[in-house]
Amino acid sequence: MFPPPPDDPAADLRRAVNRLGRRMRAERPPDAMPSGRLGVLAQLYRAGPSTPGAVAAALHVQPQSLTRTLAALARDGMVSRSRAAGDGRSQVVALTERGYTAMARDVAVMDTWLRARIDTELNATEREVLRLAAALLDRLAADEDEDEDEAGEGGG
Repeated sequence: MFPPPPDDPAADLRRAVNRLGRRMRAERPPDAMPSGRLGVLAQLYRAGPSTPGAVAAALHVQPQSLTRTLAALARDGMVSRSRAAGDGRSQVVALTERGYTAMARDVAVMDTWLRARIDTELNATEREVLRLAAALLDRLAADEDEDEDEAGEGGG
């Protein structure tokens, strides 16, 4: 027989985050864009126009695997590509209006589902705890260089 799952806060958190992620993916509409493409569009929305290397680093993916995703997004008119101003060899990728609309639609569906679950399953105190936990999860997910940047700006 296998041992029971560890009684460890880190393991509990990992399981809960993974389970919520799976559930949210299951709630996506059948015509939703693939999550890899949605992730790229969301990153460009948050960070603004970026080089493909910067997008790959932010998403923790290999630049080579991002190449196909960017090509598909460009083909579908969801991102634009241009040459970097200071270095004609570098490309800059930017979110287009069409990309923003597609991203916003898919995100709205997930947010609507999650908001309904929060509203029906949690009381006011639990909702406040969840709001605080979201900020803590964001801190845990941040890259170490982001943490250093924020600490240097007084963001702690």
